[in-house]
Amino acid sequence: MLRKRIALGAAALFVAGCTSDQPTPTAFEVRAPLFAMGGNSASNLGTHLTGGEEVCLPAQCPTVTPAVSPAQGQAIFRVNDDGTAVEFRLIASNIDNAFMAHIHCAAAGANGPIRMWLYPVIGPTGSAPLQPGTQQNGVLATGTFDPTGITCPDGKSLLESIRTGGTYVNVHTNDGVGAANTGPGDFPGGEIRGQLGDKNN
Repeated sequence: MLRKRIALGAAALFVAGCTSDQPTPTAFEVRAPLFAMGGNSASNLGTHLTGGEEVCLPAQCPTVTPAVSPAQGQAIFRVNDDGTAVEFRLIASNIDNAFMAHIHCAAAGANGPIRMWLYPVIGPTGSAPLQPGTQQNGVLATGTFDPTGITCPDGKSLLESIRTGGTYVNVHTNDGVGAANTGPGDFPGGEIRGQLGDKNN
């Protein structure tokens, strides 16, 4: 019995010694993925957007290119089991005069046609483009779309092209004044861009 009491006392002292130098918690933080995976089914796709990924030819951008932009973004997509619904969230920060955002079909280093409109969101829950002179910091658009039947010029489905690096997301800006492509906040062809890919691979 005495040995049992000694053991319990030692254990209590050990626990006290381990915890006495720890600060008392005053708050807690929960971190979770933007779109949590559900079982083994839905897949997550995404990309990071920067000005350096944009392709602006010398004829369009003779003096300044989107690479000078301080803006950045993140596009995240969650595809359901059968590929008929894609939930998305588009984040853009430190960017002025954003007025459109899309998924385009093209490989890295090339420009291509629009295949899905992301911003402004179309439909009853849609939002109008930001007014010129407005800086965006945070979530620019969220929504869901059905990619069924949408193909890229090479004949691949939109989802197949997304998963194999054949599409990109970009955010377009326009200050509405004079010539285009004069600097950050005025790249109508796209200020920040990121190539899409399958984040599960």
